[in-house]
Parts: sequence; structure tokens; C-alpha cells
Amino acid sequence: MTEVTQNQAESHEPTGPSAATMAASAVGLTKVYGEGNTQVVALDHVDIGFEAGKLTAIMGPSGSGKSTLLHCMAGLDNVSEGEVHVGETKISTLSDKELTLLRRERMGFIFQAFNLVPTLTAEENILLPLLLGGREPDSEWKDRVVDTLALRDRLAHRPDELSGGQQQRVAVARALVTRPDIIFADEPTGNLDSISGQEVLGFLRRAVDDWHQTVVMVTHDPGAAGYADVVVFLRDGRQVGRLEEPTADLVLDRIRALEV
Repeated sequence: MTEVTQNQAESHEPTGPSAATMAASAVGLTKVYGEGNTQVVALDHVDIGFEAGKLTAIMGPSGSGKSTLLHCMAGLDNVSEGEVHVGETKISTLSDKELTLLRRERMGFIFQAFNLVPTLTAEENILLPLLLGGREPDSEWKDRVVDTLALRDRLAHRPDELSGGQQQRVAVARALVTRPDIIFADEPTGNLDSISGQEVLGFLRRAVDDWHQTVVMVTHDPGAAGYADVVVFLRDGRQVGRLEEPTADLVLDRIRALEV
């Protein structure tokens, strides 16, 4: 087990694996909301990278910039300063059309609120990113994802006919079906009971281990972070630490220290 020292964490020196192994990275990432007396610096010159083929958790106290970082990395929010890359593509300078295409073809998304289309069946929700892009699904891959997530007998059901755990499994399948370069998950277990949450986390862990996907997950739950390969910690919009081979107890200790 290794971790970055406090001095390294508080500097802006790149840490961890080389940029060549990164599924997504940022240099000098700054996000400012408002102006003058109402100005809030949500992210303050963050240098960070998310390694390909790993599950990385982002944690920190409330207001530390976790979700803002995820949204900026995914191109869901504009940056005020700095550069963001997905692979070798600099997304912070793409047009809206180019960014939409990049998100559709190379990214997957899982949100706390599921974000399923209520009038579509589970199968139609799963295939939606492909349908929007005019792409035919890989039937073998789709079947593998559906069966792994135990959704075969739920494909004809609409979201209001599914439990919360089943809805989130549909959202996970939707994120996986395009075989994206990277999956961004924002509090994916936040609306689930403990059993359903563990199931979803187990599926994400399997996607990384068996299918070599890359997952970046914001969570406030030390137990969820324990499923990750790496946890990065934010405080006041800055990266202040990194923990490899995390356990729930180690993560909880670090979070308590950050909140003091």
C-alpha cells in the first residue's frame, strides 16, 4: 500500500502513473462560479489523472469539489482554466457538437437519480446511446452485459415497473453497452439500499476486472470506496491525498482527518 505524502499532495506536481496510461487527465483544472463577492472557487488548479483499466473513487468533505471535478472531466461542465483530456483528446476546446459526439461514443454515465427515460422499456433505455448515434448494437456484447446484470427478464419493463436497484442496473448496462473508454459514476449507490448498492458496486468492479473498463466514481461512502483500486481525496477544491489498495476503514480514517 502506498500513498502520496502531504507535501506532494498539496503541490501541483503530477503524481501516480504516466500520462500515457491515463484514460482521462487534467492540468491546472480550475472552476469558478459567480463573480465578485459571490465568487466561489469550486476547483483550484487541480492536476489529476485517472488510470485506464482501474476503478478510481473521488472522495472528500461536502463542498470539496467532488461532483464538480467529475462533471468537468466528463465535459458536462465548462472549465474556467486549465486543460482536460480524455485519452489524447483535449475536450476543453471542443465545440458543443464535438463534445456531444465524444460523450456519446467514448463515455458512459451513471447517476444517483438513474436518469432513465420513463416512456422507454429497460431494453430501449440500455440501447439509447447507440440509437441516438445511429449505431447498431453488438448483440453478443449486449447479451453479455444484460445477463451479467441479471436483467434478461426485465427488458420489457418500464422504469416505474422496476425497483431502484433494477433501475440502477439498467443505468449500468446503458453505460457499458457502448464499450466506452471511461465510465463516470456520480454517487451511483446514493439512492439504493445497502444490498442493491453492493450489487451495483460488484458489477462495476467486475466491469473493471473482467472487461478492462475504466470507472471514475464520486462517492461519500467509505464502503463504496473500498471497491476501488485508488481513492483520491479533495478538500476545498484541491487534491490533498491519494490512497491505493483502499479499505473502508482506511478511507474512513482519512475522511475523518480531512474533516477536522
